Amino acid sequence: MKNQNIELVHQQVQQWLEDVVIGLNLCPFAAKPNRNKQIQIFISEANSEDVLLEEIYQQLQKLDSTPVDELETTLVVTPHLFEDFGDYNQYLDLIDALIFQMGYQGTYQIASFHPDYCFHGTQPEDAENLTNRSPYPIFHLIREESMEKVLKHYPDPEGIPERNIERVEGLSEEEVKKLFPFIK
Repeated sequence: MKNQNIELVHQQVQQWLEDVVIGLNLCPFAAKPNRNKQIQIFISEANSEDVLLEEIYQQLQKLDSTPVDELETTLVVTPHLFEDFGDYNQYLDLIDALIFQMGYQGTYQIASFHPDYCFHGTQPEDAENLTNRSPYPIFHLIREESMEKVLKHYPDPEGIPERNIERVEGLSEEEVKKLFPFIK
């Protein structure tokens, strides 16, 4: 991938992060690390799942060796893989196995985002799927300790998914087109 394309992907993901994730307050914990430049957007150039798994391994090691005040979290963006959401969803099992093999259970967790994200039991066109739709397939590597800290001070964290669904269901058709231009 040319540097120009990498930069474009980076800009699109940053825009989504700021306008959708933070702008709609879908993740009430993202604004501060974004403001403090503690969110890494890693654009993978991998064309194979094996290479990507190695890159995710390296990114987990980087998180493990970097102080949290420098690097809070990493978004691994895969513009060349997982056009099919089903394939993407299955790959999450491999990442979970990697985390287990590395002894990182309880240390890191994965949040998942995809242009065609579809929650189990929903239809693809259901608005609630917008909460996890992104311009490219993304694997969000999260420090569990950081998540536990912010959840202690956040009122009603269990209600976040429901509030997010209400928020995206309340978007007008024009807002959806503006915020999610990558949806087919």
